[in-house]
Amino acid sequence: MNIQDTIERALKAAGLNTTSGPMRGVTETIRKALSSAGLGGATEPPRAAPGQSTPRDGDTIEVAAREVAGSAEAGTPTARAPAARKSAAAKPAKPAETAETAEGQFLGRSFSSAAGTRAYKLYLPPQAAKAQAKALPMVVMLHGCTQSADDFAAGTQMNRLADQHGFLVLYPEQAASANPSRCWNWFSPHDQVREGGEPALIAGMVQAVAAEQPVEPRRIYVAGLSAGAAMAVILGQTHPELFAAVGAHSGLPYAAAHDIPSAMAAMKGRVVMGRAHFPGTPEDPRRPATQAVPVIVFHGDRDHTVQQSNGDQIVSQALAAYASEAGKNGVEASSEEGSTDAGQRYTRTRHLAADGRCLVEAWTLHGAGHAWSGGNAEGSFTDQKGPDASAEMLRFFLAQPAA
Repeated sequence: MNIQDTIERALKAAGLNTTSGPMRGVTETIRKALSSAGLGGATEPPRAAPGQSTPRDGDTIEVAAREVAGSAEAGTPTARAPAARKSAAAKPAKPAETAETAEGQFLGRSFSSAAGTRAYKLYLPPQAAKAQAKALPMVVMLHGCTQSADDFAAGTQMNRLADQHGFLVLYPEQAASANPSRCWNWFSPHDQVREGGEPALIAGMVQAVAAEQPVEPRRIYVAGLSAGAAMAVILGQTHPELFAAVGAHSGLPYAAAHDIPSAMAAMKGRVVMGRAHFPGTPEDPRRPATQAVPVIVFHGDRDHTVQQSNGDQIVSQALAAYASEAGKNGVEASSEEGSTDAGQRYTRTRHLAADGRCLVEAWTLHGAGHAWSGGNAEGSFTDQKGPDASAEMLRFFLAQPAA
């Protein structure tokens, strides 16, 4: 609530009519005075416009999106917890109405470790609230640039699926202090390795939540959109023992960039694999994907923010990792084409192991741009016409053996 609303409510509580008579003039005078002082608008500072640069290395590596109210960070203390604790509880923040049910709980919390502090939202379905609840799967959802946990929950509708199928949903939230546009720093060398950066921070958060809640530790999955998808791919490589599968929507392959210029080139499809430089590596700086982790990829072939060739590279990396496994039999590919009732055409390609298990699944969305397929219009970066990426990712995840 901004200052104008607070003053107006106070005047109404005193029995004064602010819509007519003398008090209307008083209210207008207050509003104009606050506006001229820069205090009458939104409660958070404006973001850089699309195409404009920001003063940090963590520049916007994505297009701008509209805000959806309800940030976990806004209502959650960010003070570091004592060293002996891995997470700090905070007063639950109000979730987006579209991502809440009467029975489930959407909690606002924060997590601190040596790698930093981040707010997060945690959705507990009705099944988790039952006495002696059995361990449930958990899906970790990483938002894109300019988005929040509430925005991403509203757009993907993953909480609704959690109610239906019985799993927890964790939404880590990037801090503006870490990146002015709240992008996960997938292009930073420090944030593409196991120790010390954002992968360690997110993994620590996941482990802390899994220790506190009824989570089956061998059935934890991670998915994301755009910058969040790139970070999900990184987590699959840096923490393969923690995540049983990865979902990447409109994302980028592992080690696609090492700074902002290379990130911009990668987004435009100019990925030079194996050329990213990382701290603590041998003289040969190449870091190809080596961890064979099941992955499902969604990408629009008219995505002009992150070119679709990046999705192809994610698939190629995953297949190469599986091919390099000792004694691994060949992978067989099969494709099918279809369209949704709304007319969205797609090609779905499944790469199957000898035992019939799908190791890698890729959805090419024909004519689609940079948006979550089948998402809800109340969230940003969503395309209602496409196949339901949330439901398809969940199907893929639950079909995988435990990590």
